[in-house]
Amino acid sequence: MTAPTSAGEGGPLHITVAYAPAPRQVVEVALQLPPGATLADAVQASGLYQRFPDIDLAHGSVGVWGRKAPPDQPLRDGDRVEIWRPLKVDPKLARRERYKAQGAGQAGLFAQRRPGAKQGY
Repeated sequence: MTAPTSAGEGGPLHITVAYAPAPRQVVEVALQLPPGATLADAVQASGLYQRFPDIDLAHGSVGVWGRKAPPDQPLRDGDRVEIWRPLKVDPKLARRERYKAQGAGQAGLFAQRRPGAKQGY
């Protein structure tokens, strides 16, 4: 893999834009952009807006290498722009619901304990 170029070199930026429209389905687009391009420029140039109209950058569902970033952030050579779908269910709420359905002591690390053992051992 090549080393990232600094902003002063003036060569094109090699960017990958990734979007998962559904679980276990990833669309990646490799781009060459001019120096000074932003996250929003990369998403626009990828053509993913036209293919998936539900993409909305206004709600902060975009980042670089797994870290949330604003759409006006400048990119560096080799960056991977990721577009995230909004969550359908709050993860904390889903965990609480699973816990209620399974019951306390029926699941988890200590579900299988020795007879007569203290709780938690």
